[in-house]
Amino acid sequence: MAALGAAELLAAYRSGGLSPVEVIRAVLAQAQAREAELHALCAVDAEAALAAAVESEARWRAGTPLALDGIPVTLKENIAVPGASYRLGTAATADGATADFEAPPAARLREAGAIAWARTTMPDYGMLSSGLSSLYAEPARNPWDVAMTPGGSSAGGASAAAAGYGPLHLGTDIGGSIRLPAGWCGLVGLKPSHGRVPIKPGYAGRVAGPLTRTVADAALMLGTLAQPDARDPTQLPPVDFMVRPLDLQGLRIGLLMDAGWGEAAQPEVAAAITAAARAFEQAGALVDPLAPFTTREMAEGIDRFWRMRSWLDISALAPERRAKVLPYILDWVAPAASYDGGTVFRGYSQMQALREAANAACEPFDFVLSPVAPMPAYPAHLASPLHDPARPFEHIAFTLPYNMSEQPALSINAGYTSTGLPIGLQIVGQRFDDAGVLALGAVWEQLRPEQRPWPF
Repeated sequence: MAALGAAELLAAYRSGGLSPVEVIRAVLAQAQAREAELHALCAVDAEAALAAAVESEARWRAGTPLALDGIPVTLKENIAVPGASYRLGTAATADGATADFEAPPAARLREAGAIAWARTTMPDYGMLSSGLSSLYAEPARNPWDVAMTPGGSSAGGASAAAAGYGPLHLGTDIGGSIRLPAGWCGLVGLKPSHGRVPIKPGYAGRVAGPLTRTVADAALMLGTLAQPDARDPTQLPPVDFMVRPLDLQGLRIGLLMDAGWGEAAQPEVAAAITAAARAFEQAGALVDPLAPFTTREMAEGIDRFWRMRSWLDISALAPERRAKVLPYILDWVAPAASYDGGTVFRGYSQMQALREAANAACEPFDFVLSPVAPMPAYPAHLASPLHDPARPFEHIAFTLPYNMSEQPALSINAGYTSTGLPIGLQIVGQRFDDAGVLALGAVWEQLRPEQRPWPF
Protein backbone atom coordinates (compact mmCIF):
# COMPACT_ATOMS: atom_id res chain seq x y z
CA MET A 1 0.00 0.00 0.00
CA ALA A 2 2.97 2.33 0.61
CA ALA A 3 3.71 2.43 -3.12
CA LEU A 4 0.28 3.72 -4.17
CA GLY A 5 0.05 7.27 -5.46
CA ALA A 6 -2.72 9.74 -4.73
CA ALA A 7 -4.48 9.15 -8.05
CA GLU A 8 -4.42 5.39 -7.43
CA LEU A 9 -5.80 5.84 -3.92
CA LEU A 10 -8.66 8.01 -5.19
CA ALA A 11 -9.53 5.33 -7.74
CA ALA A 12 -9.42 2.65 -5.05
CA TYR A 13 -11.66 4.71 -2.76
CA ARG A 14 -14.09 5.25 -5.62
CA SER A 15 -14.29 1.52 -6.39
CA GLY A 16 -14.46 0.51 -2.73
CA GLY A 17 -11.22 -1.48 -3.01
CA LEU A 18 -9.65 0.55 -0.21
CA SER A 19 -10.89 2.88 2.49
CA PRO A 20 -9.22 6.01 3.91
CA VAL A 21 -9.15 4.34 7.32
CA GLU A 22 -7.13 1.40 5.95
CA VAL A 23 -4.73 3.75 4.21
CA ILE A 24 -4.13 6.01 7.21
CA ARG A 25 -3.48 2.97 9.38
CA ALA A 26 -0.99 1.67 6.81
CA VAL A 27 0.80 5.03 6.62
CA LEU A 28 1.02 5.27 10.40
CA ALA A 29 2.44 1.75 10.52
CA GLN A 30 5.02 2.54 7.82
CA ALA A 31 6.14 5.66 9.69
CA GLN A 32 6.38 3.74 12.95
CA ALA A 33 8.54 1.12 11.27
CA ARG A 34 11.01 3.63 9.75
CA GLU A 35 11.07 6.69 12.02
CA ALA A 36 13.72 5.36 14.42
CA GLU A 37 16.28 5.65 11.62
CA LEU A 38 14.86 8.42 9.40
CA HIS A 39 13.75 11.18 11.83
CA ALA A 40 11.44 12.67 9.22
CA LEU A 41 8.58 13.70 11.53
CA CYS A 42 8.40 16.21 14.37
CA ALA A 43 4.72 15.62 15.23
CA VAL A 44 2.12 12.94 14.53
CA ASP A 45 -1.57 13.15 15.43
CA ALA A 46 -2.75 9.59 14.84
CA GLU A 47 -6.04 10.04 16.69
CA ALA A 48 -7.10 13.08 14.68
CA ALA A 49 -5.95 11.44 11.44
CA LEU A 50 -8.04 8.34 12.07
CA ALA A 51 -11.05 10.47 12.99
CA ALA A 52 -10.64 12.42 9.73
CA ALA A 53 -10.33 9.15 7.82
CA VAL A 54 -13.64 7.93 9.27
CA GLU A 55 -15.31 11.16 8.12
CA SER A 56 -13.72 10.79 4.68
CA GLU A 57 -14.91 7.19 4.39
CA ALA A 58 -18.46 8.36 5.14
CA ARG A 59 -18.27 10.95 2.34
CA TRP A 60 -17.06 8.33 -0.14
CA ARG A 61 -19.92 6.01 0.84
CA ALA A 62 -22.40 8.86 0.47
CA GLY A 63 -21.02 9.72 -2.98
CA THR A 64 -19.93 13.21 -1.90
CA PRO A 65 -16.13 13.04 -1.80
CA LEU A 66 -13.90 16.08 -1.98
CA ALA A 67 -11.02 16.56 -4.45
CA LEU A 68 -8.34 14.86 -2.29
CA ASP A 69 -10.66 13.12 0.14
CA GLY A 70 -8.81 10.72 2.42
CA ILE A 71 -5.36 11.22 0.87
CA PRO A 72 -2.59 11.35 3.51
CA VAL A 73 -0.38 14.44 3.40
CA THR A 74 2.46 15.74 5.56
CA LEU A 75 3.13 19.44 6.19
CA LYS A 76 6.55 20.98 6.73
CA GLU A 77 6.79 22.40 10.23
CA ASN A 78 6.89 26.01 8.95
CA ILE A 79 3.43 25.63 7.38
CA ALA A 80 1.19 27.19 10.00
CA VAL A 81 -1.79 25.30 11.38
CA PRO A 82 -3.65 26.70 14.42
CA GLY A 83 -2.49 24.97 17.58
CA ALA A 84 0.19 22.90 15.81
CA SER A 85 3.91 23.05 16.55
CA TYR A 86 5.47 26.13 14.95
CA ARG A 87 9.08 26.23 16.11
CA LEU A 88 10.66 26.66 12.66
CA GLY A 89 13.11 23.84 13.25
CA THR A 90 15.07 25.66 15.95
CA ALA A 91 15.42 25.19 19.70
CA ALA A 92 15.55 28.99 19.99
CA THR A 93 11.76 29.22 19.75
CA ALA A 94 9.79 28.76 22.93
CA ASP A 95 8.86 25.26 24.04
CA GLY A 96 5.32 24.55 22.94
CA ALA A 97 5.22 27.42 20.42
CA THR A 98 2.21 27.06 18.12
CA ALA A 99 0.70 28.96 15.22
CA ASP A 100 -2.37 31.15 15.61
CA PHE A 101 -3.35 31.13 11.92
CA GLU A 102 -3.73 28.65 9.08
CA ALA A 103 -1.39 29.11 6.13
CA PRO A 104 -3.12 29.06 2.73
CA PRO A 105 -1.54 25.74 1.55
CA ALA A 106 -2.70 23.98 4.72
CA ALA A 107 -6.19 25.44 4.33
CA ARG A 108 -6.51 24.35 0.69
CA LEU A 109 -5.45 20.77 1.48
CA ARG A 110 -7.84 20.58 4.45
CA GLU A 111 -10.73 21.95 2.37
CA ALA A 112 -10.02 19.31 -0.28
CA GLY A 113 -10.32 16.51 2.28
CA ALA A 114 -6.63 15.59 2.47
CA ILE A 115 -5.60 14.26 5.87
CA ALA A 116 -2.63 16.16 7.35
CA TRP A 117 -1.51 13.44 9.72
CA ALA A 118 2.06 14.61 10.48
CA ARG A 119 4.44 17.56 10.45
CA THR A 120 7.93 17.13 9.02
CA THR A 121 11.33 18.17 10.31
CA MET A 122 13.42 21.05 8.98
CA PRO A 123 16.70 22.81 9.86
CA ASP A 124 16.89 26.01 11.91
CA TYR A 125 14.73 28.67 10.22
CA GLY A 126 14.81 26.63 7.01
CA MET A 127 18.21 28.09 6.14
CA LEU A 128 20.14 24.88 5.40
CA SER A 129 20.12 22.31 2.60
CA SER A 130 20.15 19.49 5.13
CA GLY A 131 18.04 18.34 8.05
CA LEU A 132 20.55 19.46 10.70
CA SER A 133 18.70 21.25 13.47
CA SER A 134 19.19 22.45 17.03
CA LEU A 135 15.65 21.29 17.85
CA TYR A 136 15.86 17.58 17.07
CA ALA A 137 18.22 15.02 18.59
CA GLU A 138 19.05 13.61 15.14
CA PRO A 139 18.88 15.12 11.65
CA ALA A 140 16.56 13.66 9.04
CA ARG A 141 18.08 10.84 7.01
CA ASN A 142 17.92 9.77 3.38
CA PRO A 143 16.05 6.46 2.91
CA TRP A 144 18.38 5.52 0.02
CA ASP A 145 21.32 5.61 2.45
CA VAL A 146 20.59 6.56 6.05
CA ALA A 147 24.13 7.86 6.55
CA MET A 148 23.26 10.64 4.09
CA THR A 149 21.07 13.73 4.27
CA PRO A 150 17.76 13.82 2.41
CA GLY A 151 18.57 17.47 1.69
CA GLY A 152 16.73 20.50 2.97
CA SER A 153 15.22 22.55 4.07
CA SER A 154 12.18 20.37 3.29
CA ALA A 155 14.18 17.54 4.80
CA GLY A 156 11.60 15.48 6.63
CA GLY A 157 9.07 15.76 3.83
CA ALA A 158 11.50 14.35 1.28
CA SER A 159 12.58 11.55 3.59
CA ALA A 160 8.94 10.68 4.29
CA ALA A 161 8.03 10.66 0.60
CA ALA A 162 10.89 8.37 -0.41
CA ALA A 163 10.19 6.03 2.51
CA GLY A 164 6.52 5.50 1.65
CA TYR A 165 4.83 7.65 4.30
CA GLY A 166 1.94 8.30 1.91
CA PRO A 167 1.95 9.96 -1.52
CA LEU A 168 1.72 13.73 -0.86
CA HIS A 169 4.11 15.98 1.05
CA LEU A 170 4.24 19.78 1.26
CA GLY A 171 7.53 21.69 1.29
CA THR A 172 8.73 25.26 0.88
CA ASP A 173 11.52 26.64 -1.30
CA ILE A 174 13.44 29.93 -1.21
CA GLY A 175 16.68 28.83 -2.88
CA GLY A 176 16.20 25.14 -3.59
CA SER A 177 14.53 23.76 -0.45
CA ILE A 178 12.03 21.61 -2.37
CA ARG A 179 14.16 20.74 -5.40
CA LEU A 180 17.38 19.83 -3.58
CA PRO A 181 15.82 17.20 -1.30
CA ALA A 182 13.68 15.96 -4.20
CA GLY A 183 16.82 15.52 -6.29
CA TRP A 184 18.75 13.77 -3.54
CA CYS A 185 15.82 11.46 -2.71
CA GLY A 186 14.77 10.59 -6.29
CA LEU A 187 11.46 12.46 -6.01
CA VAL A 188 9.40 14.89 -8.03
CA GLY A 189 9.63 18.32 -6.41
CA LEU A 190 8.00 21.42 -7.89
CA LYS A 191 9.00 24.99 -7.13
CA PRO A 192 6.00 26.68 -8.71
CA SER A 193 5.90 30.13 -10.26
CA HIS A 194 5.87 32.79 -7.57
CA GLY A 195 2.25 33.43 -6.62
CA ARG A 196 1.02 30.14 -8.07
CA VAL A 197 0.52 28.70 -4.57
CA PRO A 198 -0.68 31.43 -2.19
CA ILE A 199 1.40 31.45 0.98
CA LYS A 200 1.66 33.25 4.31
CA PRO A 201 4.04 34.57 5.49
CA GLY A 202 5.34 35.65 2.09
CA TYR A 203 8.87 36.65 1.20
CA ALA A 204 10.90 37.36 -1.94
CA GLY A 205 11.39 34.06 -3.74
CA ARG A 206 9.56 31.95 -1.15
CA VAL A 207 7.04 29.40 -2.42
CA ALA A 208 5.29 26.25 -1.24
CA GLY A 209 4.98 23.19 -3.44
CA PRO A 210 4.61 19.42 -3.76
CA LEU A 211 7.06 16.65 -2.95
CA THR A 212 5.75 13.43 -4.50
CA ARG A 213 6.97 10.27 -6.20
CA THR A 214 5.29 10.95 -9.57
CA VAL A 215 4.55 13.90 -11.80
CA ALA A 216 0.86 12.98 -11.84
CA ASP A 217 0.64 13.31 -8.06
CA ALA A 218 2.50 16.64 -8.12
CA ALA A 219 0.01 17.97 -10.68
CA LEU A 220 -2.94 16.66 -8.67
CA MET A 221 -1.64 18.30 -5.50
CA LEU A 222 -0.84 21.58 -7.28
CA GLY A 223 -4.39 21.81 -8.56
CA THR A 224 -5.57 22.07 -4.95
CA LEU A 225 -2.72 24.23 -3.64
CA ALA A 226 -3.15 26.82 -6.39
CA GLN A 227 -6.68 27.81 -5.43
CA PRO A 228 -7.01 31.53 -4.61
CA ASP A 229 -6.31 33.12 -1.23
CA ALA A 230 -6.45 36.91 -0.95
CA ARG A 231 -4.00 36.90 1.96
CA ASP A 232 -1.21 36.54 -0.62
CA PRO A 233 -1.14 39.70 -2.79
CA THR A 234 1.06 37.92 -5.37
CA GLN A 235 -1.50 35.16 -6.04
CA LEU A 236 -1.99 34.09 -9.64
CA PRO A 237 -5.27 33.03 -11.26
CA PRO A 238 -5.83 29.24 -11.05
CA VAL A 239 -5.36 27.18 -14.21
CA ASP A 240 -5.60 23.50 -15.15
CA PHE A 241 -2.46 21.60 -14.09
CA MET A 242 -3.45 18.09 -15.09
CA VAL A 243 -0.63 16.61 -17.14
CA ARG A 244 -1.15 17.13 -20.87
CA PRO A 245 0.51 15.41 -23.85
CA LEU A 246 3.55 17.30 -25.06
CA ASP A 247 4.95 17.06 -28.59
CA LEU A 248 8.75 17.18 -28.46
CA GLN A 249 9.18 17.82 -32.20
CA GLY A 250 10.92 21.15 -32.56
CA LEU A 251 10.72 21.95 -28.84
CA ARG A 252 13.55 24.32 -27.92
CA ILE A 253 15.52 23.14 -24.87
CA GLY A 254 18.54 24.84 -23.33
CA LEU A 255 21.14 22.78 -21.47
CA LEU A 256 22.88 24.56 -18.59
CA MET A 257 25.84 22.58 -17.25
CA ASP A 258 27.88 25.49 -15.86
CA ALA A 259 25.99 27.73 -13.44
CA GLY A 260 28.61 30.50 -13.54
CA TRP A 261 29.63 30.17 -9.90
CA GLY A 262 29.60 27.54 -7.16
CA GLU A 263 30.72 23.93 -7.24
CA ALA A 264 31.11 22.28 -10.64
CA ALA A 265 28.85 19.34 -11.46
CA GLN A 266 30.57 16.10 -10.46
CA PRO A 267 31.23 13.62 -13.29
CA GLU A 268 28.38 11.22 -12.48
CA VAL A 269 25.94 14.12 -12.16
CA ALA A 270 27.09 15.71 -15.41
CA ALA A 271 26.84 12.37 -17.24
CA ALA A 272 23.26 11.75 -16.06
CA ILE A 273 22.02 15.22 -17.01
CA THR A 274 23.75 15.12 -20.39
CA ALA A 275 22.22 11.71 -21.07
CA ALA A 276 18.77 13.12 -20.28
CA ALA A 277 19.33 15.99 -22.71
CA ARG A 278 20.40 13.53 -25.44
CA ALA A 279 17.27 11.45 -24.82
CA PHE A 280 15.07 14.52 -25.35
CA GLU A 281 17.06 15.34 -28.48
CA GLN A 282 16.64 11.85 -29.89
CA ALA A 283 12.89 12.16 -29.27
CA GLY A 284 12.71 15.27 -31.45
CA ALA A 285 13.60 18.26 -29.27
CA LEU A 286 16.20 20.82 -30.29
CA VAL A 287 18.82 20.97 -27.52
CA ASP A 288 21.40 23.77 -27.41
CA PRO A 289 23.90 24.71 -24.72
CA LEU A 290 23.00 27.64 -22.47
CA ALA A 291 25.91 29.80 -21.34
CA PRO A 292 26.21 30.74 -17.64
CA PHE A 293 24.18 33.80 -16.73
CA THR A 294 24.64 34.19 -12.97
CA THR A 295 27.67 35.68 -11.26
CA ARG A 296 29.50 35.45 -7.98
CA GLU A 297 28.46 39.05 -7.27
CA MET A 298 24.78 38.07 -7.51
CA ALA A 299 25.20 35.08 -5.21
CA GLU A 300 27.24 36.91 -2.59
CA GLY A 301 24.91 39.91 -2.60
CA ILE A 302 21.87 37.73 -1.93
CA ASP A 303 23.87 35.85 0.72
CA ARG A 304 24.62 39.13 2.53
CA PHE A 305 20.98 40.20 2.37
CA TRP A 306 19.83 36.85 3.78
CA ARG A 307 22.44 37.03 6.54
CA MET A 308 21.10 40.42 7.60
CA ARG A 309 17.50 39.23 7.51
CA SER A 310 18.36 36.27 9.72
CA TRP A 311 20.62 38.34 11.98
CA LEU A 312 17.77 40.75 12.69
CA ASP A 313 15.55 37.84 13.78
CA ILE A 314 18.23 36.12 15.83
CA SER A 315 19.66 39.25 17.47
CA ALA A 316 16.15 40.13 18.69
CA LEU A 317 16.04 36.93 20.75
CA ALA A 318 16.79 36.93 24.46
CA PRO A 319 20.43 35.87 25.03
CA GLU A 320 19.47 32.50 26.45
CA ARG A 321 17.30 31.81 23.40
CA ARG A 322 19.93 33.03 20.94
CA ALA A 323 22.43 30.62 22.43
CA LYS A 324 20.21 27.71 21.40
CA VAL A 325 20.42 28.47 17.66
CA LEU A 326 22.48 25.96 15.70
CA PRO A 327 26.13 27.14 15.92
CA TYR A 328 26.56 26.91 12.14
CA ILE A 329 23.67 29.37 11.68
CA LEU A 330 25.09 31.72 14.31
CA ASP A 331 28.45 31.70 12.53
CA TRP A 332 26.73 32.32 9.20
CA VAL A 333 24.77 35.39 10.38
CA ALA A 334 27.51 36.91 12.56
CA PRO A 335 29.12 39.08 9.82
CA ALA A 336 25.81 40.88 9.28
CA ALA A 337 26.20 42.64 12.61
CA SER A 338 28.75 44.96 10.93
CA TYR A 339 26.92 45.55 7.63
CA ASP A 340 25.89 49.11 6.81
CA GLY A 341 22.78 50.12 4.91
CA GLY A 342 24.58 50.36 1.59
CA THR A 343 25.87 46.80 1.90
CA VAL A 344 22.40 45.46 2.59
CA PHE A 345 20.79 47.48 -0.21
CA ARG A 346 23.38 46.37 -2.75
CA GLY A 347 22.80 42.79 -1.64
CA TYR A 348 19.05 43.15 -2.06
CA SER A 349 19.52 44.65 -5.53
CA GLN A 350 21.21 41.44 -6.68
CA MET A 351 17.84 39.69 -6.47
CA GLN A 352 16.60 41.89 -9.31
CA ALA A 353 19.87 41.49 -11.22
CA LEU A 354 19.53 37.73 -11.04
CA ARG A 355 15.85 37.89 -11.98
CA GLU A 356 16.62 39.87 -15.12
CA ALA A 357 19.56 37.65 -16.08
CA ALA A 358 17.62 34.41 -15.65
CA ASN A 359 14.58 35.52 -17.63
CA ALA A 360 16.70 36.95 -20.44
CA ALA A 361 18.86 33.80 -20.67
CA CYS A 362 15.87 31.45 -20.70
CA GLU A 363 13.72 33.50 -23.11
CA PRO A 364 14.95 31.79 -26.34
CA PHE A 365 13.98 28.35 -24.98
CA ASP A 366 10.74 26.59 -24.16
CA PHE A 367 12.51 24.81 -21.29
CA VAL A 368 15.95 24.64 -19.70
CA LEU A 369 17.59 21.50 -18.29
CA SER A 370 20.30 21.47 -15.63
CA PRO A 371 21.44 19.48 -12.63
CA VAL A 372 19.48 20.17 -9.47
CA ALA A 373 22.72 20.06 -7.47
CA PRO A 374 26.34 19.58 -8.49
CA MET A 375 26.73 16.55 -6.22
CA PRO A 376 24.64 13.70 -4.78
CA ALA A 377 23.51 13.56 -1.15
CA TYR A 378 26.21 14.14 1.46
CA PRO A 379 26.57 13.00 5.13
CA ALA A 380 23.55 13.75 7.29
CA HIS A 381 25.45 15.56 10.06
CA LEU A 382 26.82 18.24 7.72
CA ALA A 383 24.97 21.53 7.35
CA SER A 384 25.95 21.79 3.68
CA PRO A 385 28.23 19.87 1.32
CA LEU A 386 31.20 22.08 2.28
CA HIS A 387 30.02 22.56 5.90
CA ASP A 388 31.53 26.05 5.81
CA PRO A 389 29.37 29.00 6.96
CA ALA A 390 31.65 31.35 5.05
CA ARG A 391 30.77 29.51 1.80
CA PRO A 392 27.24 28.25 2.51
CA PHE A 393 25.63 28.30 -0.93
CA GLU A 394 28.13 26.80 -3.37
CA HIS A 395 25.67 23.94 -4.05
CA ILE A 396 22.58 26.04 -4.90
CA ALA A 397 23.89 27.78 -8.01
CA PHE A 398 21.54 25.78 -10.27
CA THR A 399 18.42 26.28 -8.11
CA LEU A 400 18.65 29.82 -6.69
CA PRO A 401 18.13 31.73 -9.98
CA TYR A 402 14.56 30.55 -10.46
CA ASN A 403 13.39 31.67 -7.02
CA MET A 404 14.49 35.17 -7.96
CA SER A 405 13.18 34.96 -11.56
CA GLU A 406 9.85 33.45 -10.39
CA GLN A 407 10.01 30.71 -13.05
CA PRO A 408 8.62 27.23 -12.35
CA ALA A 409 11.30 24.59 -11.83
CA LEU A 410 10.78 20.84 -11.43
CA SER A 411 13.18 18.33 -9.91
CA ILE A 412 12.88 14.75 -11.15
CA ASN A 413 15.15 11.74 -10.95
CA ALA A 414 17.67 11.40 -13.79
CA GLY A 415 19.53 8.31 -12.62
CA TYR A 416 21.78 7.01 -9.87
CA THR A 417 25.40 7.20 -8.82
CA SER A 418 27.59 4.11 -8.70
CA THR A 419 26.68 3.84 -5.00
CA GLY A 420 22.94 3.99 -5.70
CA LEU A 421 22.18 7.60 -4.73
CA PRO A 422 19.64 9.49 -6.88
CA ILE A 423 20.70 12.29 -9.23
CA GLY A 424 18.22 15.12 -9.80
CA LEU A 425 17.38 16.65 -13.20
CA GLN A 426 15.97 20.19 -13.08
CA ILE A 427 13.39 21.24 -15.69
CA VAL A 428 12.83 25.00 -15.84
CA GLY A 429 9.98 26.66 -17.72
CA GLN A 430 8.98 30.15 -18.75
CA ARG A 431 7.29 32.21 -16.04
CA PHE A 432 3.79 30.91 -15.25
CA ASP A 433 4.22 27.72 -17.32
CA ASP A 434 3.89 25.35 -14.37
CA ALA A 435 1.76 23.04 -16.51
CA GLY A 436 4.54 22.91 -19.07
CA VAL A 437 7.27 21.77 -16.69
CA LEU A 438 4.91 19.10 -15.36
CA ALA A 439 4.20 17.96 -18.92
CA LEU A 440 7.89 17.72 -19.80
CA GLY A 441 8.51 15.91 -16.52
CA ALA A 442 5.86 13.36 -17.49
CA VAL A 443 7.61 12.86 -20.84
CA TRP A 444 10.88 12.24 -19.00
CA GLU A 445 9.18 9.61 -16.84
CA GLN A 446 8.53 7.72 -20.08
CA LEU A 447 11.95 8.33 -21.66
CA ARG A 448 14.23 7.62 -18.71
CA PRO A 449 15.68 4.19 -17.89
CA GLU A 450 13.78 1.93 -15.52
CA GLN A 451 13.81 3.24 -11.96
CA ARG A 452 15.09 1.31 -8.98
CA PRO A 453 12.58 0.18 -6.33
CA TRP A 454 11.75 2.78 -3.70
CA PRO A 455 13.57 2.27 -0.37
CA PHE A 456 10.39 1.58 1.57
